[in-house]
Amino acid sequence: MHGSHATGSPYAPHTDAERSRMLEAVGVETEADLFDIPTAVQFDGEFGIDARSERETRRLVRSILGRNTDLTELLGRGHYGYYVPSLVDHLADRSEFLTSYTQYQPEVSQGFLQALFEYQSLLVELTGLEIANCSMYDAATALGEAATLAERVRDTSGHRVLVPDLLREGRRSTLENYVAGTDLEIEEYPTDDGNVDLAGLEDRVGEESVMVYAENPTVRGTIEESLTAIGDLAAAHDALFVLGSDPVALSVLQRPADVGADVVVGDASVLGLPTSYGMGLGLFATSEDYLRQVPGRLVGVSEDATDRRAYTLTLQTREQHIRRERATSNICTNQAWVALRTAMHAASLGPNGMVDLAERGVTRAEDLAERLDDLVGVKAPVHDRHHIREFVARVDQPAAAIAEDLEKRGFAVHVIGEHLIQVCVAGVTDERIDSFVAAFEEVAR
Repeated sequence: MHGSHATGSPYAPHTDAERSRMLEAVGVETEADLFDIPTAVQFDGEFGIDARSERETRRLVRSILGRNTDLTELLGRGHYGYYVPSLVDHLADRSEFLTSYTQYQPEVSQGFLQALFEYQSLLVELTGLEIANCSMYDAATALGEAATLAERVRDTSGHRVLVPDLLREGRRSTLENYVAGTDLEIEEYPTDDGNVDLAGLEDRVGEESVMVYAENPTVRGTIEESLTAIGDLAAAHDALFVLGSDPVALSVLQRPADVGADVVVGDASVLGLPTSYGMGLGLFATSEDYLRQVPGRLVGVSEDATDRRAYTLTLQTREQHIRRERATSNICTNQAWVALRTAMHAASLGPNGMVDLAERGVTRAEDLAERLDDLVGVKAPVHDRHHIREFVARVDQPAAAIAEDLEKRGFAVHVIGEHLIQVCVAGVTDERIDSFVAAFEEVAR
């Protein structure tokens, strides 16, 4: 701390003289000159909000929310509305969890640190890999971090990151942001009938490749059948094999470690959160070989001075708050509270409940596809593959018109092509699925 602070926060470490020198260095007179805020949205000291009682405020909020369209969502593609048990809200809303930030002080954070350790342990069991961090921001961020990890640990002659041509736009965009400041280059490889085209991948992977990314299940809900072959291709060219998945799917699919995956990324908030369309929980698991290269927080277990089990954030010398520009990542926090919710949801289900949830995703998707396929003007599923949770259907009429008519009847689906829609059963009750089939029959005529 330098000098005195007559105004402003006493925790701001800069004196007036220091601030003046910084402003002079960047060529502006005031801190306000650093920002270009339109006059129409500048804060003038008044919010312009009339004072209301609590009852009036609640009535107003209810009336605003009441204008929302009440849709049954069958959207999927990374957003799954599984039912979250009420105990998750009740436990996660305890003040000691809501007020916690990064648990730098283990002596006052043992409960939260233990919960995060359990979350990590869950991912280790599901993936078969030895190390899992206690979360990334979301699946896209985890993918970006996997790419930069690959560049650090792989000694190849090039910088190519191979991704499927069906990669979600949001994940592709985030990956592009990550590689923009590196030598990495993104290249697509083809898919065939929803899954990896092995011949096409083999044509593109080479000594200049540092990473091969695949997903199981894929964005279209198909189960990837060639994971071992993909892992062998990557290993043969000394490329990192990164696999995208999620905890629900992993409870019934092949363990990534068993098919040669070096890193597993994805969205763990399929458990613990309702569909949020933005906020997520990026999972990141890898082998112990890359322990000191893992981005984000790691919770470790040790013993205190009285030989009691104790938890703490460990190997922090990897992180930017210590190593600055030499850190493995610029991730400076994590989704600890969301990871807590995921761990609570998983614990409430137990191993058998996780498997049951995933298996119902397989059988219910198959059943709905068969029912839609019986309708005139509909073929479902399009891909001759096994599916989990979701599938693509082809419609004779324009897909956009079908989706619009379904929305009028209270159902939301994805339009992914001129005559292709995608349908997801996760979190949708049997009664609403029956109503959806009836509505689809009307609009598909």
